[in-house]
Parts: sequence; C-alpha cells; structure tokens
Amino acid sequence: MSRANRLPSSAGADYGREDLLAGLRAIGIGAGDLVFVHACAETLGRADGVSDDAGLATLLYDSVREAVGPKGTVLVPTFTFSFCRQEPFDPARTPAIAGLWNTFAAFPEHVRALPGAIRSRDPIFSVAGVGPRAAELLSGLPPVCLGDDSVFARLRKAGGKIVLLGVGLHEATFRHYVESVCRVPWRFDKLFTGRIRENGRERKEGWLYNVRIASPEADPDGERLERLARERGVRRSAPVGRDEIVAADAQAFYELAADALARDPWFSARGPASDPLALEDARNGGRAQAAPLPADATMAQIIDGLWKLPRDLVSRGFDEAMLALAGQVPMTVHEYPTGAECWTWILPEKWSCQEAYLETLDGRRLFSYGDHPLHVVSYSLPFEGIVSREELLRHLHVHPRIPEAIPFIFKYYDRDWGLCCSQVQRETLTDEKYRVVIRSAFSYGTLKVGEIVIPGRTEETIVLAAHLCHPTMVNDDLTGVAVAIDVARALRERRDLRYTYRILIVPETVGTVAYLANHEALIPKMRGGLFLEMLGKDHPHSLQSSLFGATAIDHCFEEALRERDPEAWIGAYRKVIGNDEKQFNAPGVRVPFLSLSRVLPMDHPDHPYREYHSSHDNPSILSLEKLQASRDLVLRMLEILEQNRTPRNRFRGEVFCSRYGIHRDWYTDREGHRALFSTMERIDGTRSIVEIARDAGVPFREAYRTVAEMASHGLVDWGEDA
Repeated sequence: MSRANRLPSSAGADYGREDLLAGLRAIGIGAGDLVFVHACAETLGRADGVSDDAGLATLLYDSVREAVGPKGTVLVPTFTFSFCRQEPFDPARTPAIAGLWNTFAAFPEHVRALPGAIRSRDPIFSVAGVGPRAAELLSGLPPVCLGDDSVFARLRKAGGKIVLLGVGLHEATFRHYVESVCRVPWRFDKLFTGRIRENGRERKEGWLYNVRIASPEADPDGERLERLARERGVRRSAPVGRDEIVAADAQAFYELAADALARDPWFSARGPASDPLALEDARNGGRAQAAPLPADATMAQIIDGLWKLPRDLVSRGFDEAMLALAGQVPMTVHEYPTGAECWTWILPEKWSCQEAYLETLDGRRLFSYGDHPLHVVSYSLPFEGIVSREELLRHLHVHPRIPEAIPFIFKYYDRDWGLCCSQVQRETLTDEKYRVVIRSAFSYGTLKVGEIVIPGRTEETIVLAAHLCHPTMVNDDLTGVAVAIDVARALRERRDLRYTYRILIVPETVGTVAYLANHEALIPKMRGGLFLEMLGKDHPHSLQSSLFGATAIDHCFEEALRERDPEAWIGAYRKVIGNDEKQFNAPGVRVPFLSLSRVLPMDHPDHPYREYHSSHDNPSILSLEKLQASRDLVLRMLEILEQNRTPRNRFRGEVFCSRYGIHRDWYTDREGHRALFSTMERIDGTRSIVEIARDAGVPFREAYRTVAEMASHGLVDWGEDA
C-alpha cells in the first residue's frame, strides 16, 4: 500500500486506532501471535484522541493487544543498560530508557506497569511482556544478553515476530543478537558486573554483553540488511500516519541476516572490512614495540629495563615487556583475543590510561598518573567531574601498612573508577570538593602468553611459570620472570634432558587459564611444575607444596630446598601464597604444581613482604645475590627431578661392598657408612631414589651416589623413571 493510499484517519489526526489495527493486519499480525514491539511515536505523527504520552502509549499497546488477542503475547524492550552505567538494577522499579530501539520510553513503561506483566532480570537488555507465553520467554534466562537462550533466541525458536511502529527494521535489537551468534569480528563478549535488587535484597552478578569495538568502522549500519529484507520479502510494511509500521518473522530475518553475515561479516557495520586489532591499535597510538634490552641481558638488566613499564593485565606496557623478553630467548607469544571464552573465563579488554589527576578547584595539581602509574586503579573506568570529599574518599585507596606508599589496586572485573595515594597525602585532603580526571580507555586487544619450549628425550613435561603483569613493581613478579628466563637459558645448554620443559610468562591467573584452555592436549603430558614469584627479597625460601602434597615432584623439590637453603620452610598448599599454581592444581587439570618464593609466613604482620602491592616494590628492595641463589636452587630442583629413578636390585642379601670397592669405613666415615647401607637395603624396585633418601634420612646426593656406584658394578639397574 503506497503512502498516497493511506488508511483513513480521524479529522485533525494523522492516524487512529483503526489505522493501527488495519496496518497490523496488513503486515501479518493476527490472533495468537508472539510479537516483540519497538515503537517511535514521533515518526507516526498525531494520534486521534491522544493528548499526552500516557495516552499514546495506551493507544499503541491496546492496538497491538487487540491484534494478537487474548492468546497472543506482547514483548517490549525495557532496556536500562544499568550495569553499563554502574547502576544497580531492580526489575520491579528501574525505569526503561529511550534509545534508537525504542525512542518512545512511555510505551515500554506502560507495558511494564500493566497488571500481570513480567520483566526479565537482564540488567542491560531487560524485556517486559504480557500474555500467556511471557513467563516462559522471560524467566530463568542465563546471564548472557544476546547469546544462546537469550530472549531473542527464545523469540526466534518460538516462532515470534518483530513489529516496529515507526521504527525501521535496521533498528531492531534482534539484529545484534544475530551478529553475536554469528561471531562477527567487530564484536566481542564483555563482562559487566553490578548488583540486582529484588525483594529488598541485593546480589552481585555478572552479565555478558556482546559489544562492538570502538572504532568508527564498527558503527552499526543495518540499512543494507533492511534493503535485503525488503527485496527478499522478509520485511513487510504498511503506511500508518506519517510513516509506516514494519514486521518480520524472527526466524526468517535470522536466516537472512546470518546468511548475509556469513558472506560478509561486516555487512551490518559501517565498514569497510578491516582487522579489528589493527583498527584498535591505530585508534590507540599504534602497536607496541619491544622495550630496549641488551642481547643476553642479565637478570639485573631485565629488571632494570622492564620494571617501570605500566604492565597492566592486557596493555601496551605488558606487550612491550613481552616483546623484549621474546628477544632474549626463543619464545612463542600466544595471543588470545578480548572476549574469548576460556573455560569459565572471559578474556578482558586492553586498558590504557592517557591522563589522570586529582586537583583542587583552584587548579592545584595534587598527584597524577604521570607522577606514578599506581596513582590510578588498574582498569579504572574513565571519570571527569567535581566530587565531594566524602565521595572522593570512597574511591581513593591507600596502602594498609606503609603510610608513605602508593598502593597497587586493580578492578579488572568490577566496573568502577578509582585513584590511589599514600596515607600521608590522604590526610592532607581537607577541602570540601575536588576535581577528578581519569582519561582511561578500554579497547579490543589480545592477552599474551609467552612460551619457551626446551625439548627433552620424552614428551613428559615439566612447567615453570611466572607472571609479568603488575605495573611498575619488581619483586611481584618481575623477579620470577627474570629467574625463569635465566633458568631457560641454562636448560637450553643441556643435551641430556629427560623431560620436556615449558616455561610460561603470563598475565596473572587469566593468562594461565587461557593457555591451558587452548592447550588441553598437553595437560595429560604435564608431570608437574613450579610457579616462581617474589624471589628478590632477603628472606629464606618458602616452598608451597602441590595440592596433593606427596608426589614425586614435591619430594624432589623439597630435597633440593633442604640441600640449598637450610633456613627455608615448606608450607602446605595455599598456606604460603596464592597464584597461578592454583590453575594447574584445579579440577579438570590436576597437575601437581608447587610455588617457590621468598615470602614471610601468613601469620606475619607483613605477609607476604612489607612492600607488597605498593610503590615501594622497586629495585631498591632487591638482593641480586638472593635472586641468583633462587635461580641456582631452581636448577638444582630440576637436576634432582631429572636424576630421580626407581632403581632395581640385581643382588640378593647384603652386598659384599669390599669386593666392589664401595665400602665406607664406619670408624672414619660414619655418615657415609650409614648412607651406603641405608640406601642399599631399600633398593628393591619399589622406591625412587628420592623416596629412598627420605625414608633413610640421608641427603639425595648420597643416595644417588650409592645407586650410581652400585649401577657401575652391575649390582643395580637404573629402572624406570620415577
């Protein structure tokens, strides 16, 4: 029907109830239908007998309700974007906001307030509905705004229809659901956290929203899809008032859009098609370059060259440090994109901070990101405004133990803004109001994991790991990284390794999860590992056992520790420090993983060390001598692990030691005599050397020496690897 042949309206109005009903019938809306309705009242013009927004909302809803009848169900977008706006969401009270999807907010608000109306708990894309199918479509939704089993997926599978009153099909939110399911390259999943209020109680939740990259090329442009839908007969329209109303079957529109996006993933974006990473890098100042390090840099040079970099979880500073390390030893740098799902984790965005400061209202600068990167919470949201002292202090963090230090605070997944300063400086903040400026940015990027592989005779693998993140800090955990690089160099010189070694340089926790999730086939070959962290302080070594506590790798590493550091101490799993060893010991992985550090016991008031997570964690607190001792200890741990076997006896009874020249005189070498016979009597093919040493109470080197001597005379077979 052409616009020249519009259905008749009441005098003085552009359209009336009968016009709407006739139009709805013309676009195929009838009794029993399930419809998802968007509305833009302004484009339709003046309505008959309507004097305010409430009356117009009533007219629109009543017309749709009459068209679908009592057996039909009407859904409307009551979107709030609450979690995106850092606001709590109350399904019963939070009002819908207007947008391109529904410019007339009075319409969804009218539906939401109707008796018997049901509203979904989605704190971003909530939907309200009335009718016999509303409950099944809006209840029990998973916390995913646009994915499988979302409202839009249920609408499609239930044979629903999309109805647009004065809105083009290109503005239907359903399109973004199709883009999400088709995994277009310019969109990615992002976790939004916040609080949902229900029945007087609040609960923290996280919801996934498939957002687009911030580059202009990814701006929405559904015009081509709408033209295609018109050409293919998927889009049906009828003129009403000054504009038209439109409908499409959800399944038909899904199939059309999915086919178009399969052929051209940028079909519903402004374009042109580009590499999303390149677009985001260009928007944020180009790709990272390696930080300068000399060839074959020493541990001290690695620390000196990298410690000042703002090595936030996914950031340019982290990338610069990783590229620099990749130039020191042969390394594969794995890249995992923002929004990727790795087991239960969603990989975070890249974060950057261009500028941030706190100043008085007369412009006196008190501190800034330029003074020290720790003055801003890592992954802080951008914020600019004048705040009261009370509000400022809610967002201003200080170190709990060191009055003069700036703390390291991060909010990777809690969406909030924040600043940090010393306790001393906070006490000087007495003005009633202050100006806060945080110019931070989030963008699509890749989380990076460095992997060094040193092959051995077998594919059985030992993993060493350390984390490279934490901006402008050294002991946690640039010291672990430096030790790992030096250990890798030493292992690469060996040609007799039994095990294959994989050394991982990761962003803490999520980096290890990403690596394991993408290398599941390697997990069964992993025999154990060691996390290296906080190794630069002048404290005795602390070895944290694996979850299992009594494995061969636990015993080997404990023997090396007792041998090299008599003051060292051993703690049970998670009783020393907690880090990425948790990911290896976790369910579904179950690789016995220990951690080596130089931390104070948990009951010490300065645990893990006084300068932890502060601006005082800098090169001045390090002991290079201790760092070198830690490297040598790790190498000794691996040496014992390599030497450990389960020897089998080829003799019976007590060996006539003098015959083979291996006797140790009790009068002149009592410890050697005890070690010889205590070891000998336990060689029966059931114990490894380290188990024999522990059981006999002798040093591993003495037990190994005895086995080696006896093997040289054919008295013992080396047996199987332990």
